[in-house]
Amino acid sequence: MELEKFSYDNKIVKAFIIATVVFGLVGMLVGLTAALQLVWPIFNFDLQYSTFGRIRPLHTNAIIFAFVGNAMFAGIYYSMQRLLKTRMFSDKLSWINFWGWQAIILAAAITLPLGLTTSKEYAELEWPIDIAITLIWVVFGINMIGTILRRREQHMYVAIWFYIATFVTVAVLHVVNSFEMPVNLFKSYSFYAGVQDALVQWWYGHNAVAFFLTTPFLGLMYYYLPKAANRPVYSYRLSIIHFWSLIFIYIWAGPHHLLYTSLPDWAQSLGTVFSIMLIAPSWGGMLNGLLTLRGAWDRVREDVVLKFFVVAVTAYGMATLEGPLLSLKNINAIAHFTDWIVAHVHVGGLGWNGFLIFGMLYWLVPKMWDTKIYSNKLANLHFWLGTLGIIFYALPMYISGVVQSLMWKEFTPEGFLVYKNFLETTVQILPLHMLRATGGALYLTGAIIMTYNLIKTAYAGKFIANEDAQAAPLTTASHGNTGWHAVLERKPIVFTTLALVAILIGGVIEMVPTFLIKSNVPTIASVKPYTPLELHGRDIYIREGCVNCHTQMVRPFRSETERYGEYSKSGEYIYDHPFLWGSKRTGPDLQRVGGKYGDSWHYYHMLDPGSVSAGTIMPAYPWLYEQLIDRDQTALKINALRTVGVPYAEGYEETANGDLDKQAARIVENLQMEGIEVMPDAEIIALIAYLQRLGTDIKVKDNTVSANQ
Repeated sequence: MELEKFSYDNKIVKAFIIATVVFGLVGMLVGLTAALQLVWPIFNFDLQYSTFGRIRPLHTNAIIFAFVGNAMFAGIYYSMQRLLKTRMFSDKLSWINFWGWQAIILAAAITLPLGLTTSKEYAELEWPIDIAITLIWVVFGINMIGTILRRREQHMYVAIWFYIATFVTVAVLHVVNSFEMPVNLFKSYSFYAGVQDALVQWWYGHNAVAFFLTTPFLGLMYYYLPKAANRPVYSYRLSIIHFWSLIFIYIWAGPHHLLYTSLPDWAQSLGTVFSIMLIAPSWGGMLNGLLTLRGAWDRVREDVVLKFFVVAVTAYGMATLEGPLLSLKNINAIAHFTDWIVAHVHVGGLGWNGFLIFGMLYWLVPKMWDTKIYSNKLANLHFWLGTLGIIFYALPMYISGVVQSLMWKEFTPEGFLVYKNFLETTVQILPLHMLRATGGALYLTGAIIMTYNLIKTAYAGKFIANEDAQAAPLTTASHGNTGWHAVLERKPIVFTTLALVAILIGGVIEMVPTFLIKSNVPTIASVKPYTPLELHGRDIYIREGCVNCHTQMVRPFRSETERYGEYSKSGEYIYDHPFLWGSKRTGPDLQRVGGKYGDSWHYYHMLDPGSVSAGTIMPAYPWLYEQLIDRDQTALKINALRTVGVPYAEGYEETANGDLDKQAARIVENLQMEGIEVMPDAEIIALIAYLQRLGTDIKVKDNTVSANQ
């Protein structure tokens, strides 16, 4: 039978590889800077655009979407063509995918330091960029599905299954979580509020990790690890069980990020149950990867690509065991809001994603440039620096997390908190944060060495832009396995539809009752919408990224109610668009901070944190005293929030600035009594108004300090 001749497109893969390396270095450098800021505040550089609150989301977005995202596209575009024995459906769509994705990354790099953020973790980008992400993701999907439909290989290999699940699930997650009400081109409010917003966000946040950082990389593992080892995947049947059970179960697990919060108990329990169930498919995939190397372990000692892959798959196994264990309430009570979670996330990020990418690049570049790796010694040096970097990063953070939790929860024999001042914990863990920064520096150094090695490798070879190939037409290709799943693999549209149904079930069952059954979010009559001044202050709080260090969720533990006050109620958040519960306590919880300190304390705390909190690592915010709130935006904000359900009276936007002026005047008067002169329109006044409001809608026993003290 005559074979058809065609060529694989390596140019698009090359472009994504270059972007991966460049943005990887940038993202890691920003991460190292953030780590240094948590030890030495001087690394905030006294600039408005480089504080920890602004560059922390820059770091996460750069790593997740720029470094890992570009690597994902590079790996998929290379492997998909060869698995399906065809060129990509459209070269034009491939390049729209590439340049569109880089434009999105550039937009993120500009807007996040400017403070243009939704504050929703891993989804901080504002609404115009969200629309762009949707469009580019659709372009990628059309290109992928089109390629599958015109394939010359009947059998859709396991890697393709994971690519399909990635496309459909990320599309659903992004669209549902990104429902926003625009205020202007650079500002929006989440369509959801409080408890419902938290559920949607962590349904998205957990599954962004699952379906952007995990499923596509499992697909890459199933292609590149067998290729590098020159061995078939250990078990086809295990691949089937791994895939379907993983995508069905994963989507349910989001609520385990919200244990002991105001989320309904049934949703928390559901998240915990399915999280524990995740151990089985996750470890099934890990074992399928490692057992693929059976009989090839001697090569692992010699082949640096396999070394990276083995550590990557092992890190995947560690992270996917630890994640479910962290969803157990007794462990979560210790670990949540601490550095333990930071360690857990980075074992997955640095070990699983990072090392799989490094191994893939060391395998791909010599192939595409038809040469050998420039220096195996440098590659091995990179491997050991990276491994040490992970150890120096993760171990101190695990220890730090335990230290934090024990100090937060320790009581004297008389029943009083031993460490009443939160700052005592912060000071105690500084040496561990220094070690964490050392680990990050080692990891970054390894990546720099890799960059040099790959550049030298490329210069030593000749790039194959269009790689010649030939294969039999689809109609004459062998069917091979005729089992039920093999039949399904020959029907890509049916396969994609079933994958979509599998991931929708969990999300629908979790969210529909939370939205439709009012008893899940009981209201509190005394809770009122924010005043116009408080609304401006809340937006400043969001802009400065305060949620990256402070939570607004007092859990029902004695250690927390003694430290902060009454535990948080779901009804307190019904007008919070978006929710600001946070996920990490670098500083204390602020849910009950209203009225605990006088206005002047907040004034000095933001101007010079060390003057009121000796030893703090919080940066100063001097621009808040010079910049004025934009009163022209008040009416737009009121209108937008009314549209999403906040009960501002019709026409209130016309008089809202009058109420703003009255409240600002009261705060200015309080400050004048302390000898402080400040403009009533200064941003610091709005921020003080917001902070003084927090937790005062309900009666709280320890919340009675006069605002004048």
